[in-house]
This record gives sequence, structure tokens and C-alpha cells, in this order.
Amino acid sequence: MLRRLLLGIFPLIALAGPAVAAGPKIAVVAPASGPLAILGDQIRAGARAAARASGAEIVEIGEACGEQGDSAVAPAILSAQVQAAIGFLCTEDLQSALPALAEAGIPVLTLSARSGVLMEDALKRKWPLFRLAPAPGMEAQKAVDVIAAQWATEPFALIDDGTIHARELVEAVRIKLEERGMKPVFVDTYRPAQEQQIGLVRRLARAGATHVFVGGDRGDMAIILRDARAERLPLTFMGGEMLMAADSQIKLANGAQAIVLPADGVTPEGIALTAAMKEADIVAEGYVFPAHAAVTVLSRAAAAAGAANQPLEVLLRQQTFPTVLGPIGFGDDHELRDNPYRQMEWRDGRFHPVAGTAEGE
Repeated sequence: MLRRLLLGIFPLIALAGPAVAAGPKIAVVAPASGPLAILGDQIRAGARAAARASGAEIVEIGEACGEQGDSAVAPAILSAQVQAAIGFLCTEDLQSALPALAEAGIPVLTLSARSGVLMEDALKRKWPLFRLAPAPGMEAQKAVDVIAAQWATEPFALIDDGTIHARELVEAVRIKLEERGMKPVFVDTYRPAQEQQIGLVRRLARAGATHVFVGGDRGDMAIILRDARAERLPLTFMGGEMLMAADSQIKLANGAQAIVLPADGVTPEGIALTAAMKEADIVAEGYVFPAHAAVTVLSRAAAAAGAANQPLEVLLRQQTFPTVLGPIGFGDDHELRDNPYRQMEWRDGRFHPVAGTAEGE
């Protein structure tokens, strides 16, 4: 039912009133069947909304998301005679299609592929791949920037749950902070998925920590925060992107901070799109906003490229474009020029920009 609503309603939703003059023709590559189809629907919904606002024409192409890559994607894109492509939830399909798309000079904006090796290969082979998803290391860098700016005079701790991602995140944060002369008063790996973490919060208190960066999931953060407050310990907790998940048995309490990607309602454009979808009883979630932003970027870049008589790929590396996710531009490395992660705080059922930061002022 949700997919039928998305497919039927979103062509009617736009941020800027009536349709405008014809824009570029853009392939939207996303799963159309199987377990990932719901994510594909989010991509198509966001792309349609942006196309309606910008005048772009979109061509929807499914991807199989198999281990060997979908060999049918590139021919479908080429036969559609598009100027650019977005989507590609599955790295294997992207890798399979990129050589042919590069030969045809068709830039690709991936919404989800985060592989560092993939981008290294793309740059080496001169594939026109641009990444709307954050590059490796951006989450850790944003955490370091926030901690250095706000916790410089505070005794802070770094803890993780022992999983690969959490351990690597916290270690990267620790190394970068120590390069700035900041050392934690406490570093530990805690046992995840426990019913209580009183021992952990007491160890934090004994170490003298007042601020804690947590590499762990939402369920553990909820328990740690609950137990710290039950012990009346004035601890400030901040986690990473793993906090962007559904509550488990214990709900995340107000005040938990996180370094996350803004999901909705952070920019005026995002608020407008969220409101439009809410009127249609649809939640703006998942890949709706990134897909909308990708089509918007390509539409504006194509217009600028036409006016300057330059290739689309060149304009993508030269200019910055306003979108529902905020300004987006790419560097010569084809990565986002600005770190997309934001410091957010959980309040009343959703993450909000932290007051006093650039996003929360």
C-alpha cells in the first residue's frame, strides 16, 4: 500500500509550485522488486518530486542487486539517452555500469555507496562518479570537530561496544583528538545488549568524566543514558550514526546527542517538502531527501553547464547548489565538499539541531 501511495502521489508534489521549463533527462536507478524495493520507492518518490519542481525528466530503471552486478543497467541507461544518473543502492550494479557510462560521458550521483576503494578506482580510471553519501572518515571528523570545539575543557571519555564499525570510529576519533592535544580520561569497551549498564556509568563517574562519546547502537545508548540518570550522574552523552534507528525496549531519552546525517526538516526546503508529504499521509524518510537533492543538483548543474557551454561534470565540481539537504557541492575528489554530518539532539521523538551550533541557530 505504501509503495502504491508513493508512486501515485509524488508526481503531484513539488516544492516550488507549477512545473518549470524542461530540464535534463536523468536516469533513476533503484530496486523495483525484492526486499529492497521499499528503498527504491523512496528514491523514485524523491526524484519525482524534484523533477516536478525543476522540470527534469526522469527515466526509472530497476537494479537487481545481485552479487555479480546487474549487466542490464548500463544498456538501459544508454538507450534512454539521459544526461546523468542517480541512485544505485547496490555497489555491484554501480561497478558494473560505470565503465560504459564513463565512455558515454554520463555522470553518476550515488546515494549510498560508501566504499573508499570504489571512489579510488573511479578517480584512477576517470569514471564520472560523484558521491552524495558521506565519504569514509567524515563521521569521525565531524565528531572530532564537535568535541574539540565544545569539550576542550571538559574531562571526556570514549567508549565502544567492540563491533568493527564502533571500534574503528572511536579509535579514529581518539587519534585525531590526541593529534590536537586532547586525551580522554577514560577509554573502554563495554559489553553490548545488556539489561543494565550501571557498572559502566559508575566507572565513568569514578574516572571523572563529564562528557562521553559512545560508539554503539541506539539500544545500548538508551540503557546507558537511563542508568546514568538513575544514578544521578551529570553525564553528557553523544553517539554516532548508529543512533539513527528505531527504539528497542528502552526508549532513547531526551538530551542524547548524535553525529548524524540530517533526515528531514533541517532546511526551509526540507520543512516544506516534509509538510507536503505529511498532507498526503506520507513520511519523508530514508532516501526520499537524498534522491530529491540529487535530481535538484543535476537540474541546476545542467542549466549552468548549458549557459557556460561546459560539460556537466565540470560544473558539478565547480559550483554549489541549494537543496533540501542544504548546499551541496563536490570537490575535485568527487566527494562532498562540505561534511554532511550534523550534531543533533534527541527531543520529543526526533533529532533536532543542537542549539548554538551553525545548524541550530
